[in-house]
Amino acid sequence: MSTFSVAAGRLRVGDESEATTLKIGSIQLKNNLIVAPMAGVTDRPFRSLCKRLGAGMAVSEMVASNSLLWGSEKTVRRGNHEGEVEPKVIQIAGADPEMMAEAARYNVDKGADIVDINMGCPAKKICNVFAGSALLQDEALVARIVDAVVRAVEVPVTLKIRTGWNKDNRNALRIAKIAEDHGIRSLAMHGRTRACMYNGDAEYDTIRAVKGSVAIPVVANGDIETPEKAKWVLEYTGADAIMIGRAAQGRPWIFREIDHYLKTGTKLPPPGVEEIRDVLVGHLHDLYAFYGYERGVRVARKHIGWYTKGLKNSAVFRARMNTLESADLQLAAVAGFFGELSAQSGIYEMVVAAVEKPMLEVVMFQAQGNQTRAARLLGMNRNTLRKKLQQHGLD
Repeated sequence: MSTFSVAAGRLRVGDESEATTLKIGSIQLKNNLIVAPMAGVTDRPFRSLCKRLGAGMAVSEMVASNSLLWGSEKTVRRGNHEGEVEPKVIQIAGADPEMMAEAARYNVDKGADIVDINMGCPAKKICNVFAGSALLQDEALVARIVDAVVRAVEVPVTLKIRTGWNKDNRNALRIAKIAEDHGIRSLAMHGRTRACMYNGDAEYDTIRAVKGSVAIPVVANGDIETPEKAKWVLEYTGADAIMIGRAAQGRPWIFREIDHYLKTGTKLPPPGVEEIRDVLVGHLHDLYAFYGYERGVRVARKHIGWYTKGLKNSAVFRARMNTLESADLQLAAVAGFFGELSAQSGIYEMVVAAVEKPMLEVVMFQAQGNQTRAARLLGMNRNTLRKKLQQHGLD
């Protein structure tokens, strides 16, 4: 069973790496970083934000294949890609081949550049109607659905799956072959079975085996939360791209961080309080414009919770935030919370500036001027140390 370890020697932190892109059918992405489809999360404002912050592609929330629901407010909103940077990717869900084909045609007519088929959602209400990951139990039906959708549209069709229905029925290798044989242009796989939901560790060995068995691009998904982990997963599995979901909630800049790390081998500094505030406030305004103020305020609450998680006094702030009913009060509360953090951060930075230079002088003396040895003593990347030495005139 594979495990992630920086010490394992697979990560060449600090080495130069060539930028990697992904091509799906005729569509060339700017990189190989994809936003995973998440119900209630990957709406147009979130997709657009992630793309601005480094994602090469973002997949919509799943939309129903049942034509009776296409006129519903929820379905119309989920399929809304107005003004979104291409490619526009719509994910469809269902269990009937003809309905799925018709849904694909409908969404392509609405402007979709890529159609993604959902066979990975583990939610009970989806699996109870034999859609999502429940379809993995019927390989013949998988083949009929994939074939029908691919034949229905001219744009590339992709597929999202899990490793199987449960640990006794892992069939990702067979599903991958079915997908490739019937014209799927890219296969994304979450490294868990449906029964596992989001528990336990992702099965990177299974993703690696699938990648070795097919010629189409394979996208690895599951437990990718840092730039180092992203690089390790790409190298270990051989995947062509990675897909990130939960780790981007409240942290959409993760795509920028990973993209930089894959290209340079160095890590970007984390965003400061002011940048987090600015990204959040911009996101809030987009949500209000997209949903309207009343619904936008309700949708915004979870995003505010994600952005502020782990920040000082955030638990008290989030509890209060959930009682506010207007956009003006929400924005004022956010401004107040980050204003306090900025004041505290300014004091902290002054303290760091006062002690960092003498600390670096001591460590460099102990390391006899060897930056590699000094970086090891400080537990930081050599490039980071070099920048700090330059900043303090110690280089």
